[in-house]
Amino acid sequence: MRPRTVAEFTGQEHLLGEGRILRRMIESDNLSSLILWGPPGCGKTTLAHVIARETRSHFIFFSAILSGVKEIREIFREAEGYAARGLRTILFVDEIHRFNKSQQDAFLPYVEKGVVTIIGATTENPSFEVIAPLLSRCRVLTLKQLEAPLIKTILEQALRDQQRGLGRLGLSADSEALDFLAEQSDGDARIALNTLEVAAGLISGTGDGAKLITLETAQEALQKKALLYDKGGEEHYNVISAFIKSMRASDPDAALYWLARMLEAGEDPLFILRRMIVLASEDIGNADPRALQMATSALQGFQFVGMPEGRIIMGQAVTYLATAPKSNASYAGIDAALAEVRKSGALPVPLHIRNAPTKLMKELGYHKGYRYDHDYEQGHSGQECLPEKLAGRKFYVPRGHGYEKNILERMEWLRNRKRTE
Repeated sequence: MRPRTVAEFTGQEHLLGEGRILRRMIESDNLSSLILWGPPGCGKTTLAHVIARETRSHFIFFSAILSGVKEIREIFREAEGYAARGLRTILFVDEIHRFNKSQQDAFLPYVEKGVVTIIGATTENPSFEVIAPLLSRCRVLTLKQLEAPLIKTILEQALRDQQRGLGRLGLSADSEALDFLAEQSDGDARIALNTLEVAAGLISGTGDGAKLITLETAQEALQKKALLYDKGGEEHYNVISAFIKSMRASDPDAALYWLARMLEAGEDPLFILRRMIVLASEDIGNADPRALQMATSALQGFQFVGMPEGRIIMGQAVTYLATAPKSNASYAGIDAALAEVRKSGALPVPLHIRNAPTKLMKELGYHKGYRYDHDYEQGHSGQECLPEKLAGRKFYVPRGHGYEKNILERMEWLRNRKRTE
């Protein structure tokens, strides 16, 4: 069912619609080297085939998994032969992000000479995975994940197509069955088509003449949804970001959903718990000092029991952190203090709060005038403890949420007492 022309291609209207950039490049036969960046099953390989067919170019498929520098040189010799006969060669490099720097460097002279037009496909951000010299010689086109209605259209075409699809079997499918397959494919047309083929096999194998693919058949064919989640790739960072931001936004439902996404996809629970500990201080802080205790206890509890029961501990901790009052005052305070230290350097410690273990130190004024706070009302002497140049400087500014409201009131009392002394 791989589309052969632009007209047959489904989706990516922002690139292939009338007057859009890739459509114009194909129609004008003014093709440059491209990097196609998009999720699995959105049509990157298919699009490269379509471009080669529409521009009447020699097409070479090259896999980063199966090939190395030796094969690259052989391919370019072949391409030079075609170029001598006036034919363009499109070299499609699948999973270009898997090539190391030296392998990617090998493409450069041939791209410069115009021996080949490279079309690289990647699921990873090219800014991180493709070397700058090669990236600068290619136009990056971002392909979007196929939405469920488009996937459903592809499935309907496969059921009708007599030559390349399932049309000869005379099958039909419930709308709810197609909706299910479209939704559960996570935007990957290959998963949807492969599952439809399995479902057709299940129907044909019954021997009772059944011709209708029902929701139950589709569910049996799919068995279990394969989540889009690459622990080493961009989606890993997208999902953990959504998880953290949901807790920061005090949305326990969204936080639980993203937690479930990570656990179901096989993410390391200890990685998730470590991020929760960071959030407990960064985003909650003294607005609820128990948040840090909850997060660290969750980590310890999980290490005791493991999965699957550990998910319960994580769920409790996530909902607590999500619903806790929020303050980043401690986080902002330490960063402000670090910035001041880097700016002003090692300012001298005030004499009255220096230690004086020797006679000489006492003679130099170390510890002179120090006031022992426990000798004063409510344990507060009001003495200045910052270097002289920073006297009165404030780094910690409580937001007044949750327990920090109490802290703010206490600090106001302390300041007022300090002013009256």
